[in-house]
Amino acid sequence: MQPDEALALLKKGAAQIISEAELREKLALGRPLRVKLGVDPTTADIHLGHTVVLRKLRQFQDFGHQAVLIIGDFTGMIGDPSGRSATRPHLTHKEVVHNAQTYREQAFKILDPARTETVCNGDWFRTMSYEDVLRLNSRVTLQQMLQREDFRGRIDKQQPIHAHEIQYPIMQGWDSVMVRADVELGGTDQLFNILVGRDFQKEENQPQQVVLTMPLLEGLDGVKKMSKSLGNFVGVSEPATDMFGKLMSISDKLMSRYYELLLGQDPPKGASPVEQKKHLAFEIVQTYHSTAVAEKTLADWNARFSEKRLDAAELPAFAASADEAVALVVAAYSQGFAIKKSRADVSRLIKQGSVQVDGKKIVDPKARISLQSGQILRLDKTHAVRIK
Repeated sequence: MQPDEALALLKKGAAQIISEAELREKLALGRPLRVKLGVDPTTADIHLGHTVVLRKLRQFQDFGHQAVLIIGDFTGMIGDPSGRSATRPHLTHKEVVHNAQTYREQAFKILDPARTETVCNGDWFRTMSYEDVLRLNSRVTLQQMLQREDFRGRIDKQQPIHAHEIQYPIMQGWDSVMVRADVELGGTDQLFNILVGRDFQKEENQPQQVVLTMPLLEGLDGVKKMSKSLGNFVGVSEPATDMFGKLMSISDKLMSRYYELLLGQDPPKGASPVEQKKHLAFEIVQTYHSTAVAEKTLADWNARFSEKRLDAAELPAFAASADEAVALVVAAYSQGFAIKKSRADVSRLIKQGSVQVDGKKIVDPKARISLQSGQILRLDKTHAVRIK
């Protein structure tokens, strides 16, 4: 592929490239580029938000380049402060290593293992002396670190910034030197960290890496970044029915965004919003499970909702404890689909007649509901649970 053609394709979906001219020059070198992505296994699961940058890394691989996946077994114990309004909780090395194993397994649902070099940054950080750390710190100023928007925000709110958090961009930057990265990928919140890597490479007389950032994917709420801690995520290893159901719950506006960032395509023209969501959910389930599983999940969904045969459908089981209507539905969303709904949101659903028990509408948010095993509690147009 010619450099201009490759550049045009690699630009698609990217938020920023520093710089396009440098990337074109590297693509014209006629050798596989070393394309770096660092991940900190702070949890055991990857969600769809992580896949945005992983898919871009796979695109580089498909063009013949080498992925360098850095597992932050050392930086993961610190935790990236990017975009955070508070200090991350500390993890032990044992926890990080355990999480790293599942990260690899899930990442290779997208990446080509044959073109992926996997390294742990603890391999070099653990061999550093305290003198080495001081020398590395001397290359940056405190003023540089405090230019970060997330740090400035904490200062303005008189929230603490711990000294170890300031180390994080320095460590991520040094990773680029150690693996001799030609390109580094990351979300838009990683821009500062990746630029530190460019500076370190220049000081080490290495060619500077190109920065390519990808947009951050909004979670199911359509507002905040997808995050497991916020409960607005879709995990790549979730059961297919849960994955499908969560994707069917997103807004029409968010659906177009998901098509762009998760599939790299536009919604099917002429199809209704519901059919477009079905197609989106089918494609994603097919990607992370299989075609057969996706077909079965779609058929089950149609049986549940499109054909209104809820009694014959495979529904999540819900052990009801609360009997007030609002509390009951909030708990059903959380237990059945890992979706967080506020009491106000649920009250609106009840008042508009979306909540039903065996087809009978519940219209009073404060009503006391008595449920029996086997009954079907419908939460909205796309979610229902079976009482156990």
